[in-house]
Amino acid sequence: MGFLLETLRLGLSNLRLHLLRSVLTSLGIILGVAAVILMVSIGEGNKRAAIRDIQSLGARNIIVRSQRPPESATVGTQRRSFVAKFGLTDSDWDRITEFVPEAARIVPLKAVGSEISHGSRRTTSQVFGTEPGLLDLLNIHIEHGGRYLTQDDIDGRQRVAVLGNGVANQFFPLRSPIGETIRIDNSVFTVVGVLEPVGLSGGAGSALVGRDLNLDVHIPITTGRMEFSDTVFRRVSGAFTGEEMRFSEIYIEAPYSDSVMPIAARVRRIIDTDHGATGDAALIVPWELLANVERTTFAMNVLLIAIAAISLLVGGIGIMNIMLASVIERTREIGIRRAMGATRKHIVSQFLVETGTLSAVGGLLGILLGVGLSLLVDRALPWLFALPFMQRLVDTDIRFEAAITPWSIVLSFSVAALTGLVFGIYPAIMASRQDPIVALRHE
Repeated sequence: MGFLLETLRLGLSNLRLHLLRSVLTSLGIILGVAAVILMVSIGEGNKRAAIRDIQSLGARNIIVRSQRPPESATVGTQRRSFVAKFGLTDSDWDRITEFVPEAARIVPLKAVGSEISHGSRRTTSQVFGTEPGLLDLLNIHIEHGGRYLTQDDIDGRQRVAVLGNGVANQFFPLRSPIGETIRIDNSVFTVVGVLEPVGLSGGAGSALVGRDLNLDVHIPITTGRMEFSDTVFRRVSGAFTGEEMRFSEIYIEAPYSDSVMPIAARVRRIIDTDHGATGDAALIVPWELLANVERTTFAMNVLLIAIAAISLLVGGIGIMNIMLASVIERTREIGIRRAMGATRKHIVSQFLVETGTLSAVGGLLGILLGVGLSLLVDRALPWLFALPFMQRLVDTDIRFEAAITPWSIVLSFSVAALTGLVFGIYPAIMASRQDPIVALRHE
């Protein structure tokens, strides 16, 4: 024990005599550890944000969506009127409800109307006829003072509407829209509720649904069928385009997480029966997106760690370089110690204590720096992206979140400590092999 304490004391004393050199030597380790922690925290934070967006729409949901087939999309570029008939039909609905009896919910969406207006304000329609179950299925909420669609609205074909938060702010910026009326094409609807903001802009959830839910308007599906036809006309590039479809989307909620993939495979077979050749219906399974996000993030973390590890390698080389120079500088000291009875083991131990201390202290400082930078990401990046010149250079809707993971701290510190020891072995061996007589004669 006395030998270890004496060796440790000598090693620390030598580092303290050259404090600035010691700090600069460990700088590579400090930056390498900080880079590993920061990179992993950003990757993990963005992964959690993506998973949160997907889960907010229901990880157990399966979405069957009508989509314009390629041949219709080609016709749509021509400047003439037409009606493209495609998508989900009543037959698809009947087969899904018949062959997926274990589903917790099956909720339809039907796009209706071409324009929403209130007074002089107008916007392109994003109105969907649907049922009350959509509220819980998508995990969306109603602002205080309003309500969502009810079964009575469905049965009575009521002309009521629930506005997305973006539509409500556009048409009624200074007052509550509850009880107000809006016009969908030529039909008047009374607003009974407003959805709480849905934070999907730019996230994985936005890619999942293919639109901003804050701009949705929901009405009873029975009212939508009574007031509007299956054909929706919209003006695109100076020409009217028409789309005829029975259902825009059908949401299927699996009862358990383990049943999502089997049900999705069954629904895919059902849809392929009529739409496999035309390609006018698509299946979206958020559970698959969750798995893809996790795999992608894992691969990205490995890449980021590999890049950050270069700093650790450079730091290790720096330590070896300085310690080799220290061997030459301290040749006479080594000779005196060997003449007084110190063995090669003592010399090796002293140099390893110095390199181990440099890497360990550098690792601790790197942890503090990495954690600090990770905590600043959420605050500093929004401020940075708000600068005028940054808005011209990059997409300021990019979102960064940081989530510090304990394993990244443990891993980076362990690698840093190991790097110092590995790169310190060679200088230590070189020092221990000094001939005592030659070392004493060294000037």
